[in-house]
Amino acid sequence: MNYKSQESRSAVTSPARPVITVGGAMADVMNVGVNLEAFSQAINAIQALRSSVTRVFDSLKDGMKNKDTLEGREKAFISEFQDHLQSVNRDLTELERLSNLVGRPSESHPLHNSGLLSLDPVQDKTPLYSQLLQAYKWSNKLQYHAGLASSLLNQQSLKRSANQIGASAKRRPKVQPSTLVLPIQYVDDVITRIGRMFPDMSIELFRPNGTSAVLLVTLGKVLKAIVVMRSLFIDRTIVRGYHENVYSEDGKLDIWSKSNYQVFQKVTDHATTALLHYQLPQMPDVVVRSFMTWLRSYIKLFQTPCQRCGKFLQDGLPPTWRDFRTLEAFHDTCRQ
Repeated sequence: MNYKSQESRSAVTSPARPVITVGGAMADVMNVGVNLEAFSQAINAIQALRSSVTRVFDSLKDGMKNKDTLEGREKAFISEFQDHLQSVNRDLTELERLSNLVGRPSESHPLHNSGLLSLDPVQDKTPLYSQLLQAYKWSNKLQYHAGLASSLLNQQSLKRSANQIGASAKRRPKVQPSTLVLPIQYVDDVITRIGRMFPDMSIELFRPNGTSAVLLVTLGKVLKAIVVMRSLFIDRTIVRGYHENVYSEDGKLDIWSKSNYQVFQKVTDHATTALLHYQLPQMPDVVVRSFMTWLRSYIKLFQTPCQRCGKFLQDGLPPTWRDFRTLEAFHDTCRQ
């Protein structure tokens, strides 16, 4: 059963209502609501306006033409320029008049019966149709970019496939990475050499759970850092003040509690970022040495000004950020 809207018998500028087909059929738009004759005239008006504007710029480009006297050249130039401007004004007025006659095109899209949502008189309260159109455009854009990504990936010549990996995984034994299992004596020697490199940094080595190492790094009288290591790989770092307690009630190193001071909480966050920056699995001793060199740059935490703003304090905090390459001091906001 079909319900057809009554066609407008007035000017063609009034948009017709869509045809609604019960049973899930697509809504058919009878009229786009555009005055085609006025639209054609508006295109001609745009061309005329462009020609008028071009004549204005040509007049400015040519300047004053050759006349007998300077006064005559100026009068001729001003008169010609005013005529061109009036022509532009005329064409612009005509284009505005025709634009009002063109009408507004219908915003209906072939979204089946969901197009009926646009007939809701209170779209401000229930903007379902506009949201549906936005989701539809986003879905098309996502599909387009996914197609581009798929074509780029298909151009790569992969040497392995899922079937080859599954077939060969049963025959190939799992090889334990050699860098994850290092002798305890080697780890102790690396830590000892690093401690000799920095006289103002004392490093105490603890092994609470067998092979795992925990370092208590005391940097002058500024801070204390607890570095939790797995072999020579640093897992996490906690930085506290020099006078803060680093031991728990049972006498073991407290590797979980944060510092009571905001400045050392900031340094802890920066140290975690440094752990992600210094990554070289093939040479873990270089990573530990680089991290300790970066940590030692906090020896003058409260004495070094910011390299950008030149201030010692910003929001009550000293420059807590240290550049990973130059080790220069910056406030957390100045480094961005």
